[in-house]
Amino acid sequence: MGTHSELAERHRRVLPSWLALYYDQPIELVEGKGCFVRDGEGNEYIDFFGGILTTSIGYGVEEFVEAVRSQVGRMVHTSTLYLVRPMVELAERIAGLSGIEDAKVFFTNSGSEAIDTALMMCCAARRSNQVLALRNSYHGRSFAATGVTGNRAWSPSSFTPLSVSWLHNGDRLRGVFAGLDDDQVCRAAAADLREVLATTTSGDVACFIAEPVQGVGGFVVPPDGFFGALQEVLAEQGILYISDEVQTGWGRTGEHFWGYQAHGVRPDLLVFAKGLANGLAIGGVVGRASVVDAFGSNSISTFGGNPLATSGALATLDYILDHGLQANALAVGRQVHERLAGAASSSRIVADVRGKGLMLGIELVEPGTLTPSAKLANEVLQRARERGVLVGKGGLYGNVLRVSPPMSVSREVAYEGTGRLLDALSAVGGERASDD
Repeated sequence: MGTHSELAERHRRVLPSWLALYYDQPIELVEGKGCFVRDGEGNEYIDFFGGILTTSIGYGVEEFVEAVRSQVGRMVHTSTLYLVRPMVELAERIAGLSGIEDAKVFFTNSGSEAIDTALMMCCAARRSNQVLALRNSYHGRSFAATGVTGNRAWSPSSFTPLSVSWLHNGDRLRGVFAGLDDDQVCRAAAADLREVLATTTSGDVACFIAEPVQGVGGFVVPPDGFFGALQEVLAEQGILYISDEVQTGWGRTGEHFWGYQAHGVRPDLLVFAKGLANGLAIGGVVGRASVVDAFGSNSISTFGGNPLATSGALATLDYILDHGLQANALAVGRQVHERLAGAASSSRIVADVRGKGLMLGIELVEPGTLTPSAKLANEVLQRARERGVLVGKGGLYGNVLRVSPPMSVSREVAYEGTGRLLDALSAVGGERASDD
C-alpha cells in the first residue's frame, strides 16, 4: 500500500495546492469502528472531529452498513426524473422534523450546493439579489456560498452573484460585543441590523443567512435569543431567514434538534448536509412551500436524493432518534466542556473554551494575551495526533481547535480523548493543563 509520505507526494503532484492537509506528515485513514479510526500505517486514534461533523453515528454501525449494502445490491442511481421511494420517505421525515409548516424538501450532493439552492430560492421569491450575512461565517466552497462567507481565508474571490451586507456575529471574546451580557448583545445586534438596512441596502433585501453556531469560524456561539432579536427586524420588511444547519443539525448541539430552536425563531428555509448520511454525500433544503416553489422554471438533480444516499440517510436518522444521540451529545458534551474549561482556566495559552453539545472550540492565543496564535493551534493539533486523538482546526485566525466527535461517543471514550487533548495542550503550553 505504501507509506503516508509516498501517498502525500502523489497527492501534491496531481491535486490542487490549496487542498489543505492536516499535520506535518499527513495521514490516510483507512478503517474505523465506533469512535476509533486507524491509519494506513496501523496507528489507532480516537476521532474527535468526525470527518468535519459528518460521521454522526460512528464507524462500522451495523444498521447503517446493512442499509447501504442492501441498497447497493438493488439500485444505486436513477435521478429525480423518476420516483425514488427512499428520497420521498426521507423528505417526509425531514419535513416533519424541521418545525416549518407546509414544508417541502429538495436534496443536493453537498452543503455548498444546498446553500446555493437556498439563496437562489430566496432571490427568486423576493426578486432581489441582496443578502445579509454574518462576519466570520462559512457557508461553503461554491460561487454563491463563498459570496456569503465572511472569512477572508475561505473567500478566493470578491466576485459574487450577490450583493452582500455584513452584520456582527455575536462573538463576545473580541469586538463590539465584548463584555456585554446576553440582553445587551441581542439589543446591539438588532440595532446594528437596522443601521445596515438603512445604510448599505436599497431596501428590498431577499434574505438573511446565518449558522446558529459558526463552524469553520471556530464554534462561535451567540447568546440564545440572538437570532430572535434579528428576526423581529427582518419580519418588518419581509426579509426571508435561512438557517444554515449543515453543522448544527440532527441534535449535535444537544439542547435542540436544530440550532435555530435556541432562539425562539422559525426559519423560512433550513439547509442541511454532513451528519445526515454518516459520510455519504448528501445535502438539501427544507422550507416553506411558497419559497421552495418560487423557482418558476424546470430543474432536476442528477445525483441529489439518489437511492443510495437517501437509504443511508434514513438509517442514520433512525439511529440518531432510536439511540437518543441528541441527549448523549448534551450529556457527554457537558462532561468534555467542563473538563476542558476547568483545566484551561489556568492555562496562559487558552483564551476561551466554548460551544454547545458536541461542538466545542478551544481558542489559543499568545501566552497571557488575546493575540490569536495559529502557530500554537497547529502545534497542539500535531501533539494531539501523536497522542492518538484527532481534532479539527478553524477560527478567523486559524487558532481554534474544534472538538466534534461522533454523537455516539461514550463517556469513557470521551474522557480518554479529552485527557489526551489536555496532555497535548500541556506539552505545548509548558504548563499543567491536565485535570487529573
